[in-house]
Amino acid sequence: MYATVNTILRDPELEDARRLVTELREDGIDAIIVQDFALLEMDLPPVPLIASTQMHNSTPERVRFLQDAGFSRAILARELSLEEISKIAQAAPGIELEAFVHGALCVSYSGRCYLSYALGGRSANRGECAQPCRKPYRIVDEAGKVLMEECHALCLKDLNLSGDLEALIGAGVTSFKIEGRLKDEAYVKNTVLTYRRALDAALAKTGGRKASSGTVASEFEPDLAKTFNRGYTTHFLKGHPAVHAHASPKFVGEPAGTVRAAKGERITLEGGAAWHAGDGLAFFDARGRLRGTPVNKAEGADIWVDDPQELAPGTRVFRNHDRLWLKALDAARIERKLTVSLELRETKSGLELRLTDEDGIEAKADAPCEPAAPKDARLARETMARQLAKLGGTPFVAREVALPEKALFVPVSVLNELRRSGVAALTRRRLETHPLEKRRPMREGAAYPEKTVGFEANVLNGLAEKFLRSHGVTSAARALEAGKAAKGTRVMTCKYCFRRALGSCGAGKPVPPLFLEGDDGVRLRLEFDCAACLMEVYV
Repeated sequence: MYATVNTILRDPELEDARRLVTELREDGIDAIIVQDFALLEMDLPPVPLIASTQMHNSTPERVRFLQDAGFSRAILARELSLEEISKIAQAAPGIELEAFVHGALCVSYSGRCYLSYALGGRSANRGECAQPCRKPYRIVDEAGKVLMEECHALCLKDLNLSGDLEALIGAGVTSFKIEGRLKDEAYVKNTVLTYRRALDAALAKTGGRKASSGTVASEFEPDLAKTFNRGYTTHFLKGHPAVHAHASPKFVGEPAGTVRAAKGERITLEGGAAWHAGDGLAFFDARGRLRGTPVNKAEGADIWVDDPQELAPGTRVFRNHDRLWLKALDAARIERKLTVSLELRETKSGLELRLTDEDGIEAKADAPCEPAAPKDARLARETMARQLAKLGGTPFVAREVALPEKALFVPVSVLNELRRSGVAALTRRRLETHPLEKRRPMREGAAYPEKTVGFEANVLNGLAEKFLRSHGVTSAARALEAGKAAKGTRVMTCKYCFRRALGSCGAGKPVPPLFLEGDDGVRLRLEFDCAACLMEVYV
């Protein structure tokens, strides 16, 4: 179990952070995910450290330094390709690599986005991002010509690497991360079950071993198209696909047909799946704005909607709420079970039940009783095996039940109490034997890969600066959050390029800037470093 402490800290907050980490370790936390180097200068318990993606873990040199600094794991930048991940793994073989595989994508390199702070004082690096990147903007060129209206120019699709887990394992990734901020229960169930199955299949092909115990079972068939997404992309894992979601930052839904005819509240559709009362229908109106309406009734190709305005013939429709599918998901049993072997033994004082789980952890329970000879030996053995194997409602499932060779009659109440006590003992034993790893030692002479760091290093306190200087940094600017963002400040660096999305890539040659204008008076300048294939955003 990990805890996130991945915010940059002000000097007065350092003691609270130290106390928090100490209490988390006392509560049995396995590791903490951090961004601020100040934590490495504190007197903390030896809890393992995981480097947040906000530390800009994008190069072999940076991740190698984290390894040398004693980090156990680095969560990689989302923008990396398979080749770049492989190079990092080769350069830093002593640190685990974790990669995002699903969910929302930040348009800027994580940890290097200051747009929210610059526009409204809410820092993404302190967990307060207002997501101005998801807003619509007017696109204007240098001459003031309006190129596009109502364009979500900085909004990206969601990541979906469910088909690439085997390749990621081959590149050196040992842990996969699903983004789930503000997502509902249906999203969590659907997404995690999808990836559990995909990972099990990938491990079977690669001969790998899963880190978790137990097996997840469910007869439900997950479908990533059914829960929140902005459309899917593999981002930059294998090239430069279309990653933008310019139309809307909301969940549009799955394509579900085209309007053939419309009369009042009655809409006739062609193509797509069957509709049901209670479904949600979405569409883009004539101005390109996303609209939606509930479905009140459905009969074959005809549906009756709550708000039929602008649902004209030819309009493409989407289903963003599949009532029956969501109802089935809500009712589905999705359980992780650990297999356990049970062995009943006769002792001098009565009976003993031994339990051994798939990890080799053992526990036992005793019951004083005087077993008698049964009238029907076969029936008695069947009853004992059946009662001891009743592990429903627990994290365990019986793999086998071994009984004494001697036929015994044992009251069902005694068998049930043995089983309950044995399960409780095994649960306690698993908690007691759970290993708490310690932080890795820092390698002497570990050198930070840069001598001079600007505000994008996110140094907001004296201890973080002290740490960097002790590892070779000669000049460290304070984080932007230490003051105000002046006009002309670069607030984003993006691998995503708006010009490429528009089909006007500079192909390595200089191109003029573009401007984003919001209805609230915001004006942003987009600069294009075509030689490095990067886009920069300035306030």
